[in-house]
Order: sequence, then C-alpha cells, then structure tokens
Amino acid sequence: MKFAWIDVRQGTDKTAAIVEESIHAGVEGIVSDDPSLLATLPPNVRKIVVLRPGMAPSLADELVKAADLVFADHGLEDADALLPQGTEPGVHINIVDESSLETACKLATRVPWMIAWFQQDPSKIPLEILLAAADKAAVQLVTVVHDLEDAEVTLGVLERGSEGVLLAPREVGDATALVRICKGRRTQLELEEMEIVKLTHIGLGERVCVDTTSHFGRDEGILVGSFARGMLLISAETHPLPYMATRPFRVNAAALHSYTLTPDNRTRYLAELGGGSDLLAVNVKGEARRIAVGRIKMETRPLLRIQARSASGTDIDLVMQDDWHVRLLGPGGSVHNATELKPGDKVLGYALSDQRHVGYPIKEFLHEQ
Repeated sequence: MKFAWIDVRQGTDKTAAIVEESIHAGVEGIVSDDPSLLATLPPNVRKIVVLRPGMAPSLADELVKAADLVFADHGLEDADALLPQGTEPGVHINIVDESSLETACKLATRVPWMIAWFQQDPSKIPLEILLAAADKAAVQLVTVVHDLEDAEVTLGVLERGSEGVLLAPREVGDATALVRICKGRRTQLELEEMEIVKLTHIGLGERVCVDTTSHFGRDEGILVGSFARGMLLISAETHPLPYMATRPFRVNAAALHSYTLTPDNRTRYLAELGGGSDLLAVNVKGEARRIAVGRIKMETRPLLRIQARSASGTDIDLVMQDDWHVRLLGPGGSVHNATELKPGDKVLGYALSDQRHVGYPIKEFLHEQ
C-alpha cells in the first residue's frame, strides 16, 4: 500500500488544523522544521526532518533529536557531522536537469530513503527513469507532488509509482483526500458464492457496454445488479469470442437500469456512466481497483433476467444481454456464458448491507422487487 506524507514547513494559520486532521486521517509522516511541533505528534506518525544548506547548527541538532527519520539535502556537504553516530539518513534531492536526474538514479541504489522533487519537467518521464533505475533497489522513494491530481498520477507511473507521496496541503481536507488516494488504489471486497435459482428470457431492451481506459485481467470484471442489496461479477471481454477479437478494455455489462459499484462504496446506474466516470474493476479474489470509463455504448438487445441467492439468503437480481459471449465469473475464476447458465450453477457476487439513495448507503426502509 502507498503512503501519504505531508509537509508543513511553510507554516500558515491553518497548520495546526491540518496537522490535527492528518493525525486522524491516517497520514503516515509529517515533515516539519519545528521541533516543538514534532514533539506533539503521536507515535504512529513519523516525525520527519530535512537538513538543508544554511540551516543553523543549533536548529539542525534539535530537529535530529526530535525526528524519527532524517533526510539530508543532496547539497548539504556536512550532513554526517550533524547526525548522531550510526545514523543513516535518507537523501532529499531536487531534480532540475539531466545531471541531477543521473545523480538521483545512482543514489537510489545506495540509500534507504529518498525524497525526489522534480522541479522543471512537468511530464512524468524523469520519474519513469528514476523508477526504472531503482527497480531492484531497496530504496523507499517519496515523490513531492503539487496537488491531489498530481498525487493520483504519480502513484500510477509505470504501474508501480513511488512508494509514497509528499504534499504541502493548502486547505483542511487535502490530507484526508491524499490518504484516500494512497489507500484507494486497491481495496478488498468480500465476494460470496451465489447460486443461480431462476432464468427468464424477457425480450428486447437497452443494455450498456462499458469501455474503460484500462486493460482487465482474465479474472476481472465489474459488479452489477438490479437491486441495491447485491450484485454479480460480470466478466470483461478477456476470454475468446467467435468471429471477433477480444476487447480486454470492455465489459458487456447489463441493462441500463442496473447499479454498478464505484469507488468510496457508491453505486451508480450504468446509464449514468460516461467518459471520465470512476468505476471499480474487481477480480475473483475480491481485489478492487479504481479505473476510468472511456465511454459507454447503449444498444437494443435480447435480455436475460438472472435470479441468484447467497448462502445467507440474500436475493440477487440481474438483467443482462441474452448472448453466449456475455459471461459471469464464478469461484476459482470459472467462466459462465449467459446462454449456458442453469439453476444450481455457482457464480460470484457481492452482498451490500445498506439500501441506497442517489448512490449513497442509507439506513431506512426500502423495498425492491
């Protein structure tokens, strides 16, 4: 899991509130040049300092004594003299050109921690180069990010991203959002075996294909259902199709009225999705990741109603295209073509405990049938 650090060295009138928020939100480290502030942090938050050129020796000494983790700026020549014997500092490096990038690549193979600040090139190519150079190294790479959007992109560079991100929050709320971004890249859902109990051909209707901007794995798809109480796992088009190539970015999902599960435990109608919408790709182990929708494609097709039930008695309802190449995923990654389903077959699904209002979980009476 990725980790979030915040930088409060540029103190403002909001610093105290941001620090308080960060502690409760799950920020793992706070960078400060105020020893008294570091002393107030609880044990579960790393106290981080960066020793920089021109820093008064007395302040540097206080910071080192207060810190859990010390970084020496790459331009600081006498860092060893400022540290207690046996301390192994991380390195803070500003990457502004090819020469400094080359230096960072060499250092990344020799130090345990590195904070990298890419100051010049707005692209992620320098970060890609640094990640590639450090691929087999043990270094924990922390990248300075400018805002929350930058953090989202940085954590996905080369599919690996840096181990952590460092943000100087502008507002209360930024730290919470940063933690959510770091933790939200993978979530775990408790999928259940669902038994097919009834199949009904219901004639023509509009179904939605969801084209995403990501490749699905062979055991991945999206969760879809007619009712808020539960959904079934529909496979992406990653398995062989007659007469056409596979489209591993697509899920032939279900009828337009159907719910699908999106990040932050929200549901949305398939008909509401569009380019830029967020979605959860889910595999048969219940591992879920955030992906983006490129477009949806709605067309009239024959539809099949599938009624299933969990071992605990939750009834699941799904209306999907009545076609052989539309598939549900089952235990162990088994693949079930819609036209070959029969009562008693076992597929995978997800039972939701709450009812929904505009996609949000609520606690109130609500009946669906």
